[in-house]
Amino acid sequence: MNQSRAQHTPRGVGVMCDFHADRAENATLWDVEGRQFTDFAAGIAVLNTGHRHPRVMEAIAAQLGRFTHTAYQVVPYAGYITLAQRLNEIVPIKGPNKTALFTTGAEAVENAVKIARAYTGRAGVIAFSGAFHGRTLLGMALTGKVTPYKVGFGPFPSDIYHAPFPNALHGVSTAQSLQALESLFKTDVDPNRVAAIIVEPVQGEGGFQPAPADFMRGLRAICDRHGIVLIADEVQTGFGRTGKLFAMQHFDVQPDLMTMAKSLGGGMPLSAVSGRAEIMDAPLPGGLGGTYAGNPLAVAAAHAVLDVIAEEQLCDRAAALGQQLKTHLEAQRAKCPALAEVRGLGSMVAAEFCDPATGAPNAEAASRVQKRALDAGLVLLTCGTYGNVIRFLYPLTIPQAQFDAALAVLTQALAA
Repeated sequence: MNQSRAQHTPRGVGVMCDFHADRAENATLWDVEGRQFTDFAAGIAVLNTGHRHPRVMEAIAAQLGRFTHTAYQVVPYAGYITLAQRLNEIVPIKGPNKTALFTTGAEAVENAVKIARAYTGRAGVIAFSGAFHGRTLLGMALTGKVTPYKVGFGPFPSDIYHAPFPNALHGVSTAQSLQALESLFKTDVDPNRVAAIIVEPVQGEGGFQPAPADFMRGLRAICDRHGIVLIADEVQTGFGRTGKLFAMQHFDVQPDLMTMAKSLGGGMPLSAVSGRAEIMDAPLPGGLGGTYAGNPLAVAAAHAVLDVIAEEQLCDRAAALGQQLKTHLEAQRAKCPALAEVRGLGSMVAAEFCDPATGAPNAEAASRVQKRALDAGLVLLTCGTYGNVIRFLYPLTIPQAQFDAALAVLTQALAA
């Protein structure tokens, strides 16, 4: 099958595993040969509620028996409206709020930028080094990592600027990041031409770097001073992953707009932009939407996801599992000198690997741990600007015994 994949699909669609999925349940995958794997990738943060959660499957099946598609902007349906209402009530933005539904995280990001530009009448957008905001043309322009996302795909849209994201391990302080923004206003773009600053409260592809609280306060102050829309990209952080429903709830500031996707749909493609009603209403009728935006099956799944998160107390579960994982990783540092830092909020945990002598990023060490874990049946993902970080994205519904067994596998992979 690997030969057939190479023959019929392009190399640009990179594939990590050399096996092929056959079925899945909660935190377990089985391949076509019957081998079993514990899934600490969860479809890249899509499955906070696990593979095929019964409540999600029931909701999709019920909707499947009614209709699968109308295009909401042609014939609307109640599920879209009630989901928008639920999101308006739970996002950490002081209302009144409004929500538009889309299909992918990149689509949500692009539409958030469109909304901010329509509201402000400005064009400029500022993002950060290490950021990931999608693989569309605008998404790539906003993304702060060249390889593999930008190589060979330029030129990119204009009026996109980047500032350094705080990273204490690599010597970038909050003060330096905020000063870089002020320098940007002096050397590259008039702040009165900036529509939005977009930031991940915890960087995903950038290495699971939590934003410092004083950095978020500084961004809010800059946006308020210059009339800039603050967009929080919660595509990967949302729906319980960080121990709260949204990562912005860890900070004492609020964004103006939020983008959401991934675990919102419980495995179905769905994204959203929520925010202050006056900003969300800026585009003219017809300016927002999409053929599959807010697909009925995905909307039904999302309602079930929100119910499961609340009823199974998955935010508390994320906090408990994340603390267990961080404690376990910290205990391994003496045996694994390349393990330079363990960090994260809730169950959005990272292990960063560096050369113990020089402090230089060590992608080879992260790759070795990942491979050894996979050989033992544990699926892990790497990330980071230098590819030297392992990120942990297990379903929050994982059984405790399976989680403990996965940590034992991780111990052996680190020790080796």
